[in-house]
Amino acid sequence: MTTTTHSLPMLLDEVEVVRADRLSPSFVRVELGGPCLAEFGVDGKLYDQRIKLVFPGIPGGPLPSFEGADDSWWSTWQARPEEERGHMRTYTVRDVVGVGADTRLVVDIVVHDDAHGTPGPGCAWAAQAQVGDRVVLMAPRRGMFYGGIEFVPPVTTRQLLLVGDETAVPAICAILAQLPTDAVGAAFLEVPKPADVLSVVHPEGVAITWLSRDGGDHGSVLHPAVLAHLGVGAAPLEDPVEVDPDLWETPSYSSSGEEIEEAAASVGHDLDDLYAWIAGESGVVTALRRVLVKDLGVDRRQVAFMGYWRRGVSMKS
Repeated sequence: MTTTTHSLPMLLDEVEVVRADRLSPSFVRVELGGPCLAEFGVDGKLYDQRIKLVFPGIPGGPLPSFEGADDSWWSTWQARPEEERGHMRTYTVRDVVGVGADTRLVVDIVVHDDAHGTPGPGCAWAAQAQVGDRVVLMAPRRGMFYGGIEFVPPVTTRQLLLVGDETAVPAICAILAQLPTDAVGAAFLEVPKPADVLSVVHPEGVAITWLSRDGGDHGSVLHPAVLAHLGVGAAPLEDPVEVDPDLWETPSYSSSGEEIEEAAASVGHDLDDLYAWIAGESGVVTALRRVLVKDLGVDRRQVAFMGYWRRGVSMKS
């Protein structure tokens, strides 16, 4: 395996599968290795660090080359025919093992069978992943700014709320494993099947609730469970027509273009010290955002809402 030579401030190189395990019906774990990973790193904890993988445009076909890439790499890559540029998808670093040239990135990828629709390129690749398979990795280079971490609790946080469907399970599990031992809160994780419940390292003070849809719609068990935790009565999920497919709102960014206001004065309820991190299907995330921000008056600087995907809409890079 060769290492790409370029002048970019992040890693954009080929890596190789050194291990692949089917964790459950809906999750495959791959360990990726390569010389470039000796330079992988961020300033601080990884938490929900996002990375990107580029899969071959044709199953078993060649990967795009980024040899000599410069600041125009994105437009140059986009201009290639799809079968040449491949398919880029976003994932979370589940773990990092090894050091130096032996560094390996652990990535958990959601897979599903044809009964749930045509598998996307990442799903199809992961379902067949074997040692020696290669992908292109885009990830942080140590000492360079990269971004991609949204879990940033305010210093006033005393309780956490982590919520997500299977697409957010890897990020939530990574966050839980890196929390301080005295962290307090709750995590709600919705998965397709009972057998998808995974073991996870977490602080004793953070209660973990796994929820299986077992054939139900996305959010059908997650939404009411979170409402019950918040002490809120039944509230509907969002009408799909009203859902922002690009929903992404953190204390420092809003996909709607709205400015994030300065922290409002405390409204005197039990959620004044809460930090909520919620990700997954956009309709479910939007409905929970409405409850927290509009109904309960939680300050927008105390929440991070990420629409990782939307029902009926192809996932983007």
